[in-house]
Amino acid sequence: MSSKKIGILGASGYTGADAVRLLARHPNAEIVALTANTHAGKSMGDVFPHFFMLDLPKLVEWEKVDWSKLDAVFCGLPHGTTQEIIAAVLEANPKIKVLDMSADFRLRDKNTYAQWYGHEHRALELQGEAVYGLTEFYREKIASARLVACPGCYPTAALLALVPLAKAKLIDVDDLVIDAKSGVTGAGRGLKQSTLFSEVGEGLSPYSVGTHRHAPEIEQEIGVAAGHAVTVNFTPHLIPMARGELCTSYVKLNGATPDDLRTALEKAYGNEPFVHVANKGVMPQTQNVRGSNYVQIGVFPDRIKNRAIVISVLDNLVKGSAGQAIQNMNLMFGFPETAGLEQIALFP
Repeated sequence: MSSKKIGILGASGYTGADAVRLLARHPNAEIVALTANTHAGKSMGDVFPHFFMLDLPKLVEWEKVDWSKLDAVFCGLPHGTTQEIIAAVLEANPKIKVLDMSADFRLRDKNTYAQWYGHEHRALELQGEAVYGLTEFYREKIASARLVACPGCYPTAALLALVPLAKAKLIDVDDLVIDAKSGVTGAGRGLKQSTLFSEVGEGLSPYSVGTHRHAPEIEQEIGVAAGHAVTVNFTPHLIPMARGELCTSYVKLNGATPDDLRTALEKAYGNEPFVHVANKGVMPQTQNVRGSNYVQIGVFPDRIKNRAIVISVLDNLVKGSAGQAIQNMNLMFGFPETAGLEQIALFP
């Protein structure tokens, strides 16, 4: 298969850098444009020294890229800045494939977006076109899409664990408690007091309690599975590690058993290359998936009658961001879905 010419918007951030790391060894991808307005003129090796061995284009301002020459673009820009830039890119090249790793196109309802992100959506015609990029659930739509809104890391972990159970009506979707913990890269690479080593090390911190913007994304997709609107109890926490995510979901059973949940998940993911259901009694751990595109899910009985605990782990920068985006790109171009993504977890 011929290679596709790839650009990355926001290549100086953690998600952009992981896209570079993975695409650099992708058999069908050629990185030809990297943007980072604040680092324009620098090499990627200057910004991320671990790329010293790669022959990569220099970072430039996004306005200076000839988008008409590219086949696909990955967007690792912050939410709010992405909409107008992607609109401009698509105007310059209507045939380009867009893999957006920001939150700007994930929510289908314009009012929900405005409520949670504090402003009206600035590219409503594109918001209506975007396909939600949770690969395992929207594979066919992704394959024919022009714009894919790749899910957030927390929703990916939570939804992979819960959507098959909601669809099978094995759990009460009106009684979901999701306790999630993420590595510090989930907060981005920008300098913030709350992510300084002295502030985050040797501790565990909840944040955005009751107000995190991934909650409506989780509710949107579980609502689709359940057939009606839902509200979830979702609390994220910051853990003093670079990458990784663990999501613990507490569920009420609808006459099912924990073994029924495990069976339903095994049926849903039996043929999936990256989502694996742990054997009974095996505890998912972030170490099992670090640096990889794999997800591990485990089911455990709660000591409270008619309840169970579902635990899912992933790497927030890979399956939770850049890896899933590449998985979607593979579908969009008809490449093998696993191309460039079969790295085994880095352990220890």
